[in-house]
Amino acid sequence: MKGIYILFVMTLIITNGFCAVPADTIRLALPQLVELAKTNSIASKQAATVRETKYWEWKTFKSNYAPQLGLSGILPGYSKSYSQVLQPNGTILFQPIHNDNSSLNLDFTQSITATGGTIYGTTQLQRFTDFDRNTTLYNGVPYGIGYKQPLLQFNSLKWDKKIEPLKFNESKQAFIEAQEQIAINVTNYFFDLLLAQVNLQIAETNLRNTEQILKIADTKFELGKISKNEILQLQLEQLTAQKSVGTAKRDVEISTLNLRSYAGIEGENRIVLDMPGTVNDLAISTDQVLKEALENRSDAIAFARRLAEARRAVAKAKGENGLNATLTANLGFSNAAGNIPDIYRSPKNQQSVQLQLSIPVLDWGRSKSRTKTAQANEQFTIYAVEQDKQTFKQEIVTQVTLYAMMKEQMVLTAAADKIASEKYQIARERYVLGDLSITDLSIAFQDNDRAKRDYVSSLKDFWGAYYQLRYLSLYDFEKKEKINYK
Repeated sequence: MKGIYILFVMTLIITNGFCAVPADTIRLALPQLVELAKTNSIASKQAATVRETKYWEWKTFKSNYAPQLGLSGILPGYSKSYSQVLQPNGTILFQPIHNDNSSLNLDFTQSITATGGTIYGTTQLQRFTDFDRNTTLYNGVPYGIGYKQPLLQFNSLKWDKKIEPLKFNESKQAFIEAQEQIAINVTNYFFDLLLAQVNLQIAETNLRNTEQILKIADTKFELGKISKNEILQLQLEQLTAQKSVGTAKRDVEISTLNLRSYAGIEGENRIVLDMPGTVNDLAISTDQVLKEALENRSDAIAFARRLAEARRAVAKAKGENGLNATLTANLGFSNAAGNIPDIYRSPKNQQSVQLQLSIPVLDWGRSKSRTKTAQANEQFTIYAVEQDKQTFKQEIVTQVTLYAMMKEQMVLTAAADKIASEKYQIARERYVLGDLSITDLSIAFQDNDRAKRDYVSSLKDFWGAYYQLRYLSLYDFEKKEKINYK
């Protein structure tokens, strides 16, 4: 009978060690799944769309500083109606009007960032045709140039040139952060499914082992070596194992659906995940992570951008203090003639200078209040940014420490899993040989299951901490380079 028991044990070991992979199965490792999610997931497509939007906003901003050339006009300007005409004696007569008044303007403008002013140039042509009198007149400006300068006012061009590049760089780093956030999220989905698959494997293995041990126990019971109570206990274990298999299958289906949905995996193929190992022995220091974070993170750029925006608000409040003055000057040539060529022959000089003023006499302290409010908000922003910088640094210090702890924890749980597995094998063999009680076998059984789950959980914590460090620093510690995406 001892030889039969040993044969049963060898059968269990061989059966548990062999697992055929169906042909319609997709095997995925963690790095492979991360790259897949960064390409196919809805989150990655949303991040790419946001990046493209920010790019075109940047192009729009750049165009504000480039020369602008525009063509405008009225073609035709035909009119046939009656209109009131004031007579010399003060009366009004309604006279018929039948004419065409068409015009064409070509305008050039160029903004000056340093002053906030605008240089402009123009050429104009106007044709007036009176159909009642059968006459045609032309009026035109062969060329004219001018300059318009706001005085003592807020210069938006100057401040935009400081802030918009920061916003654009911030958006580029935010896209990289979004990609790394995808890695963090898909890692969670990966381990949710991996743990569900491990639980299913454990449940199926436990069911097979319980059924086979029950067969051995039946033989022992027939020989009178064990009591009926042990048979009942094993039958109860069998029912529990069957329930665990059903629950584990349900969890696998739910986790698979969640993973497919997030990572953008289409098809009906079964997904099997490979148990990940660890990254190479990386020496990750707090100073290194902090240095890379301050150079790469969008938050670090946002600190400077927020302070610049606060200073801009103060400058705007001071510039919009109620005093509005605009100096406009232009010079050029104009002429009128009966035909187009004559307009450009000996045109007459034209010049104009205009200073437009608007000065509040009494505003009940409105301008001062706006300035003081902006200055208070600037001070608040300075304090808020300083607090956020401290939180930023503390988060990195905490995460580096957590990564080291998770790495150590994973080594310990791996050792515990190995010990628990060996302990269970010994306990199973001892029970078959009649040298162990069913209670002690159940304890070894539970310890083995718990150790395997703890190991998978420690792997999840380790890889989650690793990808979180990548997210916080935007630095690839394996390749030793900054993370960048085309």
